[in-house]
Amino acid sequence: MAERALRPEENQPEPILLVGNPNVGKSVLFGVLTGRYVQVSNYPGTTIEVTRGAVTGLPQETVLIDTPGTNHLIPMSEDERVTRDLLLEEPAGTIVQVGDAKNLRRTLALTLELALMGRSTVLALNMMDEARSRGVKIDTDRLAARLGVPVVETVAVRRQGIRGLRNRLANAARPNLSARYAAPIEQAIDALVPHLRGAPADPRFLAVLYLSGDRTVIPRLRSLVGDDAVERCEEIRLDLSRRFEGSLANAIQTSHLEAIDALLQECYVPSTTPRAGWRHRVGRWSTDPVRGIAVLALVLAATFWFVGLFGAGTMVDLLETGLFGQVLSPLAIEGVDAILPFPHTHAHEEVEVVLEVPLTPVHGIETGIDWSRTVTTPEYETTEPLTAVQEIFRFIHDLFVGPYGVFTMAIAYGFAIVLPIVATFFLLFSILEDTGYLPRLAVMVNDIFRMLGLNGRAVLPMVLGLGCDTMATLTTRILDTRKQRLIVTLLLALGVPCSAQLGVLLAMLTSVSFLDAILWLVVITGVMLSVGWLSSRVIRGPSSDFLLEIPPIRTPVLGNIVLKTLARIEWYLREVIPLFVLGTLLLFGLDRTGALPALERLASPLVQGWLGLPAQTTEAFLVGFLRRDYGAVFLLQAATGPDRILDSVQVLVSMVVITLFVPCIAHVFVIAKEHGAKIAAGMVLFIFPFAFLVGGVLLRVLRFAGIG
Repeated sequence: MAERALRPEENQPEPILLVGNPNVGKSVLFGVLTGRYVQVSNYPGTTIEVTRGAVTGLPQETVLIDTPGTNHLIPMSEDERVTRDLLLEEPAGTIVQVGDAKNLRRTLALTLELALMGRSTVLALNMMDEARSRGVKIDTDRLAARLGVPVVETVAVRRQGIRGLRNRLANAARPNLSARYAAPIEQAIDALVPHLRGAPADPRFLAVLYLSGDRTVIPRLRSLVGDDAVERCEEIRLDLSRRFEGSLANAIQTSHLEAIDALLQECYVPSTTPRAGWRHRVGRWSTDPVRGIAVLALVLAATFWFVGLFGAGTMVDLLETGLFGQVLSPLAIEGVDAILPFPHTHAHEEVEVVLEVPLTPVHGIETGIDWSRTVTTPEYETTEPLTAVQEIFRFIHDLFVGPYGVFTMAIAYGFAIVLPIVATFFLLFSILEDTGYLPRLAVMVNDIFRMLGLNGRAVLPMVLGLGCDTMATLTTRILDTRKQRLIVTLLLALGVPCSAQLGVLLAMLTSVSFLDAILWLVVITGVMLSVGWLSSRVIRGPSSDFLLEIPPIRTPVLGNIVLKTLARIEWYLREVIPLFVLGTLLLFGLDRTGALPALERLASPLVQGWLGLPAQTTEAFLVGFLRRDYGAVFLLQAATGPDRILDSVQVLVSMVVITLFVPCIAHVFVIAKEHGAKIAAGMVLFIFPFAFLVGGVLLRVLRFAGIG
């Protein structure tokens, strides 16, 4: 895709900023307006992503910026602060505020703050179809007249109202909506305004922001109005705090709501239709303490069958064994051999992994698991001594199509194994997201996660980790505090198996008893809870309250699901595939320098002496650092192959260690990208010995109990 400037230059129109509460369809509207040509980048100094695209259908190319969802411009989270800062950085940009028509009160709370800020605004009331079905009535003409801004009814998922929205952008205006505060607050605002002139926002808005207790704006104000002005503002705020009874922030918000309620009485009739139907019942069941567990079990079963069997089984086998194993890899090897000739013969080591668990027929339909994987490792043998030139050819040959080659390992692994798994997971995740189930899952597990210093929102990246831990680490950006992001990143790296590894672990479970399988699950769960609990007390920083809007259960829209899935696959190709290549190059270097065999010899006494495993299993843990699921495959062969060398206790110990083992090298790079190299190194240095410690302790406990 050719690069194209998405930032307005001289003589180009100012950008348009999409602003709105979470879960109002803002991202869907962004996709419709831009045709999905986007540029995604982190906001400077944060891990919050900001998406930019070119609006289609306008006379001049105009940049559209999709800001993070926010309930207030007086920020309470990093997402809200980024949105506030973007508005300050683009003081002349037009605002398209996207609001949920069913909740006009919350929408107008943000409109009032935009009015305070002095921003030209167009109000898009989205999800009008849902509002009408519930009996909500909005006199949009009267609302537009009272606000003095265009008000457009939209249904973004069906592209309704989009043309009208484009046509009304030129009529954007500052909303005629304001609040009157208590006399002491009004006096303080009047005193602050002279000191805040010259900043890229209405001084009255900045005064309200300052009195509401927003400390994040102080560094920006110092650079805009100077230290002396900020010091004077602080004196005014402290003086008001001493004289004013109660919370300034609460008093300001109360004044805002009073102004909004007065407007609502003129143009808004709330829902008069009782909620009924299967969607409402499913939504109610999803948060019920008993029925919610049944709904969760169905979701997990669907995830297992679609991702674990179809994605990790059928699709991986089709791409890895069929497309890459029989077509692309042989062609690549033959092509490189033709370009870089040196005397050698090829050999391929094939390891087939099969899992078959027959289940009882249901209503005459045969059900069961048939998961299979063939791992092909290219090897070759030289037939005679090589010249210097041939040695160079051999080096380049190995770099591309050798055992640790960029194509035969990194590209084949990224496209043939991981891509079909994460693609099916992305698709299922988009469906769950579109239905509105994920917030309900967060509510269900909130009490458990509170023990770990987290809240229910943390379940979203944890669930996503079952598809790909690397991608799930990036989604920890949705969490409010750095402390929460660090804890979830650690738990993902420690004990959440990706779907590829999970399939191999399930196969290993067939070689042990049911009680051993339960013991494995108990050990992993206990370790995760213990590490999370301790981390919440060791890692400094605040937690956050669990504030999450529960949207209604909706019927998924195919176009919306496709757009979301394709966008996430595009992210995977752009962000993760290069990390696989980098990790393969590192492993290639270790192999060429002889460090890899040396590491195997170094680790062998630890594996034999402490874990009680055969020396042959050492390679599993070394290979597992790059490809943890392949490390599990080595152990699976030792546990279930024709030359089985592991007894039931050794299988259990090896499963625990490989589950808690250090994440793949691509995951380590992503942790470094998100949190810095020191944090990534610290997690690796903790997880490596900790996994072996737990495995060794488990072995000794089992022996003490007379097992094995």
